[in-house]
Amino acid sequence: MELNNLFYDLLIDLRIPEFYAEILNLILVSILIFISVFVINYISKKIIINFLEQISERSKTDFDNFLIANKIQIYLSRLVPLFFLYWILPYWLKDFQALLVYAVLVLEIYFIILLVWIIRNFLSACKDFFKTVDSLKGKPIESFVQVAMILVWFTAIIVIFSILTGTDVGTFLTAMGALSAVLLLIFKDTILGFVASIQLSSNDLIRIGDWVTMEKFGADGDVIEINLSSVKIQNFDKTITTIPTYKLISDSFKNWRGMSDSNGRRIKRALLIKGSSIRFMKKEEVSKLTNIKLLSNYLAATEKEIEHHNLKLDLEIDDKINGRNLTNIGLFRKYIEEYLVANELINNNMTIMCRQLTPTSQGVPLEIYAFVSDKEWKNYENIVSNIFDHLLASLKTFDLELFELPSNFKV
Repeated sequence: MELNNLFYDLLIDLRIPEFYAEILNLILVSILIFISVFVINYISKKIIINFLEQISERSKTDFDNFLIANKIQIYLSRLVPLFFLYWILPYWLKDFQALLVYAVLVLEIYFIILLVWIIRNFLSACKDFFKTVDSLKGKPIESFVQVAMILVWFTAIIVIFSILTGTDVGTFLTAMGALSAVLLLIFKDTILGFVASIQLSSNDLIRIGDWVTMEKFGADGDVIEINLSSVKIQNFDKTITTIPTYKLISDSFKNWRGMSDSNGRRIKRALLIKGSSIRFMKKEEVSKLTNIKLLSNYLAATEKEIEHHNLKLDLEIDDKINGRNLTNIGLFRKYIEEYLVANELINNNMTIMCRQLTPTSQGVPLEIYAFVSDKEWKNYENIVSNIFDHLLASLKTFDLELFELPSNFKV
């Protein structure tokens, strides 16, 4: 008995008119086939899922876990009922050739789309797996996956149009060559993003997790995603800034990775000393400062050196301008350096310096340049604040004043 007449004779025996018997036979056969499809789909899904889970349990790699997490087994299982339908169609719609042609077209298009989804889930699994590989962490894997998916969809669309129009794929591609200028215009940002992703990756300019500052776009935070079209940065106020990927090549930005990878986070901050408070130190004032442990050895050695120098030139002790003498700002600068060296939170293997900058209308800047060992933001700020709290409180010891604008000053 042929499939297309499976229920026909039974319906005729029930004295149903021939025309209605053909229609009912088609409906009943269709219902039977659809039930078979659902059963085959259920069984194939169970078999494939169990098969992949067994492989996952025995495998030493985590890649198969990512395949399962991305539900590739579901789409693979749908291939089985699809092949079943493709095989049974000629028997099912034997007497409906026009409908058979359209049904075959639908199945072929569905097969192409299903392949695209299988490839998409496979690439997603690859992306998730590569993110766990230490050597690939921070790389713009998402950008390459998106480019691959664009190529897959582009190929799929061409094949689908070729199936619908009955045109050879090569002929279709040749015809599309004339539209290359339009395609370049449409995919301009995609092409620029792809090229930028390659440059960012090959030159190691940016990675996921990097602290990046780009003032033009108001970005100051950690990179959380790099894809084909944009780079997402989570600012420290938890807002998200999205920057076109190619802008990171065409414009300048600051990447703080060098600081993160180094052994310290830099302090570069100045105290503005009031110029009128700077003066030579008297001998009795210097004697009082010998009680400061950080300066005692320096003062003992320097006083002998100055005394020897001034006696050699036959200068009076009180003749400050002609001889060598200690100044309060010079001693304070030395104290700052010794204080930083003695501070366990400062990295002594990196530059430690207190330098005097060019005097300004707002005083004489004493710039502190050093590196804090703890690079975590909150800890760093606390350490720097504690250091400057101490230095500001120490100014009076050296009879120095911090520059401040008068309270009645108006801008």
